[in-house]
Amino acid sequence: MDRQRGFLLLFIAVLLALSVLFVLPFLDYFLLAVILAYVLWPLQQRLERRVGSRVAAASIVVATALTIVVPSLIVVRTTFFEGRRLVEQVRAGEVTLATVETSIEELSGLRVDLSGLLQRALDDVGIGAFGDVVSLVGTLAHVMIGVGLTLFLLYYFLKDGNRFVAWLRDVLPISDDGADDLFTAIDDITWAVLAGHVFVAIVQGVLAGLGLWVTGVPNTAFWTVVMIVLALLPIIGSFMIWGPAVAWLFVTGAPASAVALLLYGTVIVGISDDYLRPIVVDRYAAVNPAVIIIGVLGGIYVIGFMGIFVGPIVIGSLRAAMTVYDREVVEAG
Repeated sequence: MDRQRGFLLLFIAVLLALSVLFVLPFLDYFLLAVILAYVLWPLQQRLERRVGSRVAAASIVVATALTIVVPSLIVVRTTFFEGRRLVEQVRAGEVTLATVETSIEELSGLRVDLSGLLQRALDDVGIGAFGDVVSLVGTLAHVMIGVGLTLFLLYYFLKDGNRFVAWLRDVLPISDDGADDLFTAIDDITWAVLAGHVFVAIVQGVLAGLGLWVTGVPNTAFWTVVMIVLALLPIIGSFMIWGPAVAWLFVTGAPASAVALLLYGTVIVGISDDYLRPIVVDRYAAVNPAVIIIGVLGGIYVIGFMGIFVGPIVIGSLRAAMTVYDREVVEAG
């Protein structure tokens, strides 16, 4: 019996390791499919009562492609080309910081070459690789394959979701009450992160982007996407972009616009973070902001962009798992 158990455990470990290796090249897209399936699961349950699981899942996948994937690809494309144009303008000397340099010299008497420093920084980080056609084609091919994989997986995650949850409950070595508590806690944390944290970041980034557009800051679409990503960090937020934009407007001879953007960012954009986030995230899931910050930063470092969403969920779920372990194993033993 011990040899049989040892063989099965070793065999499972080998298969698990191979499965992880197979998933790693498209890990972001796999996780995206999981998150989309989770968010769309309530809709799947309502539709499959009327038309069956296959038709419901197929309809949701088509709707997702039309309403989420395609617009997202358009936004990414626009952001990429706008960012590329901005980089090319900086490298060509069309966009300079001469006004800022003059203001610094007038105030401090020091002559600084910020434009040259910015150009050298772009060269150091290899921004010129944007012009590499081969690399661009390879990246686009990988993205298209990944998007197709996401939609493919989403269909089966939705269609077979009930069977997977039932199987998971059977193989988990905990009681039904423990499984219920664990799933409920993870569900609360996931919805708090996705429906709250992400929603607040989108609202904050779009509001800040609107302020940049009204006050005449160039490349608004690019900076709006950047601010949405930065807004996922509760402490840093979109201020990392609109704050320097205020200074830029001031030194380029638009003090009225600078003051307007400062007031708008402090009051309107600040409200979205100070009020919406505590209401949705802290109150309904009791997720500490420190958990979100560590989860986001660690998630990005370990698994890339999707770590923004998965990181806080994983760390937040740790507490729920430890609570269930304490009741199921420690107290019961």
